[in-house]
Amino acid sequence: MESKFKPKDLAEFRQVFKSFDHDGSGDIDKSEMRNALSSLKMYDSLSKLDDIMKEVDTNRDGVIAWDEFLQVMYACKFGGKSAGHFGKVYDKQKQTVVKVGHGHTVHSFAVEEMAAFSEHINHCLREDAELKKWKILPIDTSDEKQLGLCKSVKNGILLAKFINVAVPDTIDERALNKPKGGKSLSLFQVNENMNLVINSAKGIGIKVVNIGAGELIEGESHPHLVLGLVWQLVKLQLLNSVNLKSHPELVRLLEEGESLEDLLKLPPEQLLMRWFNYHLKNAGSKRRVTNFSGDVKDSECYTVLLHQIAPGKCDNKALSVSDTKKRAAMVLGNAKKLEVESFITPNDICKGNPRLNLAFTAAIFNQCPGLDPIKEEELEKIGMLEDDTGDSREERAFRMWMNSLGLDDFYINNLYEDCADGVNLLKVIDAVEPGIVYWKKVYKKPGNKFKKVANQNYAVLLGKQMKFSLVGIDGNDFVNKNKKLLLAFVWQLMRHHTLKYLAKVQEKHFGGKQVTDDMMVKWASSKVTAAGRSSKMRSLKDKSLASCVFFLDLLYAIKPKVIDDAYVTDGKSADDRLLNARYAISVARKLGAVVFCIPEDLVEVQYKMVLTFVASIMSCST
Repeated sequence: MESKFKPKDLAEFRQVFKSFDHDGSGDIDKSEMRNALSSLKMYDSLSKLDDIMKEVDTNRDGVIAWDEFLQVMYACKFGGKSAGHFGKVYDKQKQTVVKVGHGHTVHSFAVEEMAAFSEHINHCLREDAELKKWKILPIDTSDEKQLGLCKSVKNGILLAKFINVAVPDTIDERALNKPKGGKSLSLFQVNENMNLVINSAKGIGIKVVNIGAGELIEGESHPHLVLGLVWQLVKLQLLNSVNLKSHPELVRLLEEGESLEDLLKLPPEQLLMRWFNYHLKNAGSKRRVTNFSGDVKDSECYTVLLHQIAPGKCDNKALSVSDTKKRAAMVLGNAKKLEVESFITPNDICKGNPRLNLAFTAAIFNQCPGLDPIKEEELEKIGMLEDDTGDSREERAFRMWMNSLGLDDFYINNLYEDCADGVNLLKVIDAVEPGIVYWKKVYKKPGNKFKKVANQNYAVLLGKQMKFSLVGIDGNDFVNKNKKLLLAFVWQLMRHHTLKYLAKVQEKHFGGKQVTDDMMVKWASSKVTAAGRSSKMRSLKDKSLASCVFFLDLLYAIKPKVIDDAYVTDGKSADDRLLNARYAISVARKLGAVVFCIPEDLVEVQYKMVLTFVASIMSCST
């Protein structure tokens, strides 16, 4: 069906379809259509909701699929048919998005989100003297199209600083190019900053597919890309502490018959929703939240939540107010009493904007979870150990790498849970070795253990084809979430992918041969020696690498001006070693390296992370 439309028309249809599909499921269900009608103030059409759905839902499964949506569009555009009630809804919904054209492509973005995130960044970085001095802040929100944010990200400095708000210490600002003597940055310096921003974002799990330095520099022409990147950073910042490691008291959300494992596998959004409903239930409310759009737009659930977690400060008077906008304003007033920093407006709540309402709920949680502290004996009773509450550094690095591959409909929140049925693992294998997976053999929705094991056995078989060391490993191990064995498998996948890419980009040097550890050591050592530096690396496990001086010398050898020797220490103290490691990682990213390790990995000379770090630097060498 898609082939019957021009690219421009198809892009518009897709954007409008997505604006209906709040939960991102790929279908428009009845509640989403009801929310749209309410947001558009098409109250007369609410009584015709069933008829509107039937006009498009041709297979009568209760949802409007993308193909069904296109069939109606085709009938109207080329068949001379009336789109009926749905056509009116479509036309009005289309007017709610701002469209920016690029050749044959039309992209949309929500103006209210751009304004909200601009205000949020203004608040988070309000104390930054440099951003004020360079007139990057405050971001202008008076523009009707809300393109102030796009203008403010042009030199990369704002994004770099906000990345450090989302995940502290991700970027070492010593590696950031900053204006000096009243002069603006050159295009070359801006490009370096953008490399640092984009690669740092990848390193913390942000998807940056189709986003390059050019798109961010020309942000006013690509507002949808700027908004997409900023939203991911805002979401990461606000949801970072919605986990059992930061809040062990979240174990109180366990329901009857559940184990700790059931709670651990929930992504932050679902954990936040579980927390919301926990308080609604304890307050005696019959309401439950299943999304952050239609279920919260009347402000009733917010009112009950705030009163439940802080009855001494937040009243529930809003429940007796019939005007939803006034009720939303009262909710924001209660949130302010708890010192919740929110950038949502009453109108955003009433419209059921899912991103802004998710962010608002997270802000409430971060300020006042309203859960009784957990006692040590309670932790022991449910088997909650330190290792259970958070991920290992290795697991984190592998997860970030997998998420950076840019796969569609793919995100790994918990390596062990999200790879348990084999589907995601097979997707990664297929990305590492395109075409190796014969998808007709794969159970894409394995509903039982037999099918999951079959998928995992296939993954192991493919691993053996790629010459992985998998003695004594079978599919059951991955289905049963054997951490040690799964980490071993994924490490071999990551190593295979890294060295395969390295052999390709350094084909002249290695002659297309498979790259070995010794080849990497020899290459890096010769580069450092040729640059006149004295540091040495005898192997990738060489304990002298802990000072990180060799890594900085290698970066200098590739591009001398990128290293400022004034920032390099001898690495004799623990603090100095960490300073060197942080600087080395940020400089590598500035050169274009995609790095997933953290400074501690280098200081401790963790072999796997050292290998990937050196390989990432080598891939940037011409």
